[in-house]
Amino acid sequence: MKLHLLDRSTINSSSFSAKMHQESYFLKTWHYHPELELIFIVKSSGTLFIGDGIEKFEEGDLVLIGKDLPHMWLNDEVYFEKNASLKAKAITVHFKKDFLGTPFLETPEMFHLLQLFKRSCHGIKFENVTPKLTKKIKKMLLLDGFEKTMALLKILHLLAKHKHYKLLSSPGFLDSFQQTDNKKLDKIYEYLFKNFAHPISLDAVADIANMNASAFSRFFKKMHNKTFSKYLNELRIGYACKLLITNKYNVSRVCYESGFNNISNFNRQFKNIMALTPSQYLEKHKSF
Repeated sequence: MKLHLLDRSTINSSSFSAKMHQESYFLKTWHYHPELELIFIVKSSGTLFIGDGIEKFEEGDLVLIGKDLPHMWLNDEVYFEKNASLKAKAITVHFKKDFLGTPFLETPEMFHLLQLFKRSCHGIKFENVTPKLTKKIKKMLLLDGFEKTMALLKILHLLAKHKHYKLLSSPGFLDSFQQTDNKKLDKIYEYLFKNFAHPISLDAVADIANMNASAFSRFFKKMHNKTFSKYLNELRIGYACKLLITNKYNVSRVCYESGFNNISNFNRQFKNIMALTPSQYLEKHKSF
């Protein structure tokens, strides 16, 4: 598997692109691009893999993805069924950080936007987004030229001031991803994100990196400050948490959907990582 660089450059002499996309499912490719990506999910559901983070997405979600941050929007399995009638629909805006020129961004009045773009390097999911803001995003599609540019600036201004958000990828991922020049870990991440729900051996992953198992273990620990097995367990438990809060599956089903082959090991790893049992985690989440 290869990390794909996508060309998001505009072809209509515009400094950015804003489009409504409607497909049977989103692009199922681990990819990155130099443009920032602001995406509003109009209709769809699935899992967003972003850096080393995992996030369930659904209708109404608003996410900002930073420059060169690898990500993949993977729809739920029902979207890939043979006679599926579902559609994945989203508004996407792609723009470069300096789409209005570097001097513009460096003015004191634009400092909050610069800070927003820095945070976007980890991926940002905005929470408690108001209908007023989403209406502005939808309306932007109807505008052209100067009005469209001003609309984007207003939206970015509101997002920069938005207090309720969470970062989706860890600083550790950015450090390790950039240190390797995107050559080894990109293949490993894509393989893990697409196969973590199935048995994964150290030897198999080491082969992807063209290394023997011992060398790969040392390399991975140096990059992440944790063993490969711990990283894989954290990845699986992170996905399990997302499944649990959807209330679609019971704990036993979540165990196997997350890549664990027995419930006792799942419970043990869950408590080690989350400091709670799966049942306690569910109860705590319901209390919010």
